[in-house]
Amino acid sequence: MNKIREAFSAGKTFIPFITGGDPDLDTTEKLLYALYEAGADLIEIGVPFSDPIAEGPVIEAADQRALKAGCTIEKLLNTVSRVRPNIQAPLLFMTYFNPIYTYGVSKFTEHCAECGLDGLIIPDLPFEERGELLGPCTTQRLELISLVAPTSNDRIAKIAKNSDGFLYCVSSLGVTGERCVLSHDANHIVEQVRLVTNIPCAVGFGISTPKQARDVASFADGVIIGSSLVRIAAEHGRDCIDPVFNFAKEVKQAIGQF
Repeated sequence: MNKIREAFSAGKTFIPFITGGDPDLDTTEKLLYALYEAGADLIEIGVPFSDPIAEGPVIEAADQRALKAGCTIEKLLNTVSRVRPNIQAPLLFMTYFNPIYTYGVSKFTEHCAECGLDGLIIPDLPFEERGELLGPCTTQRLELISLVAPTSNDRIAKIAKNSDGFLYCVSSLGVTGERCVLSHDANHIVEQVRLVTNIPCAVGFGISTPKQARDVASFADGVIIGSSLVRIAAEHGRDCIDPVFNFAKEVKQAIGQF
């Protein structure tokens, strides 16, 4: 069993997201430890990018702050290298294909593996076009996580049957961001996946409160929360460690009821 699948084997899985380098890399390092101590089962680290098309205003602003503060892929990889020996949970980069292409696909996957990352999430890489990245990821034993959305329709079964690690189920149309009410689309997606495979399903996009996380955990294997955590980090700056820890712990406790 690989490390990501193992993370799903102990119960409902909490997957927090933070933007790397916001407000600075020292804070990112502290946040990774805080999230792990709060009970995170996997952690997504956003690689800041100037044109994050899947992100809402909260994460987009965080990307801009991180880039302005001087965060680069190389510096973020170094941060991961420092924390990796002390964090047992899988660590994943969420980024876009343009920065990977600019960096060099083979070089990027090699360096990700060297620093201890376990997988990649690329929101703007269609499943049918992932071939250029899949080979290098396989060589480096990095899981390339697939996404399915409410608009995936007949493609859901095909993607689910040919995916690794876990399936990232996008809960609603549009960009990332906190939502007061979640649609039932994610539940339908998970039902469709269950018809063809037992790959773990983690739901993200829009989940913003412990209660919403608990509701999603009632039918999904994992819950992904990003914008709420990034907003807390933005509100508190370098003093965000305790507020982020407290919120993450509440979410973990909420989904732990299942």
